Amino acid sequence: MTASSGPFVKICGLKTARDVDVAVAAGADAVGFVFAAASPRTIGAGAARDLVARVPEGVLTVGVFRGQDVEEVRRLTEESGVRGVQLHGDEEPAYYTTLRAPGRTLLRATAEHVRRCGEYGEDLLLLDAPDPGSGKPWNWGSAQFTAPEGRWLLAGGLTPDTVREALAATRAWGVDVSSGVEAERGVKSPELIRAFIAAARSYDYSQ
Repeated sequence: MTASSGPFVKICGLKTARDVDVAVAAGADAVGFVFAAASPRTIGAGAARDLVARVPEGVLTVGVFRGQDVEEVRRLTEESGVRGVQLHGDEEPAYYTTLRAPGRTLLRATAEHVRRCGEYGEDLLLLDAPDPGSGKPWNWGSAQFTAPEGRWLLAGGLTPDTVREALAATRAWGVDVSSGVEAERGVKSPELIRAFIAAARSYDYSQ
């Protein structure tokens, strides 16, 4: 799994066919569907399955979970048909081992400092803000920030206007956005989705 051109870009918290179609057409490498409770972006497995069916095979579909029982995660993953599982919580490595399956991509999301991707058995690491989905950035520009080794995505407060700066500061393998492409909380903006992907794609790692 590699980015199609430039940084890997994941658009998360999608709920409508329009938003999925826009993200895919604009060149997203992955699209995310939130199954965690108490979020304005939460979607049911049945509705997610209809959206997953619209996504071409080359784009990764990801279910996002937070502090949920492993059997619930497994059930929702299978019912929705997503090929990736993103965990926001204090799950131990054994949890990831339990969810491992052929063709499934595991993502570990954390706000803690991590040395490298794969410590818990994850395929991708996502560094997020302490309050995921809030749109509040964390201090990725700090001189104390040390990028993890391996394939990792930067998230937390990114927007079309800041994503290039964030990539330049962190050299992240990819980026993830949700609230930063919304017209209002929980409602995606097609224009912002397109602008975000275009801005991220314009970053050149050779600079």
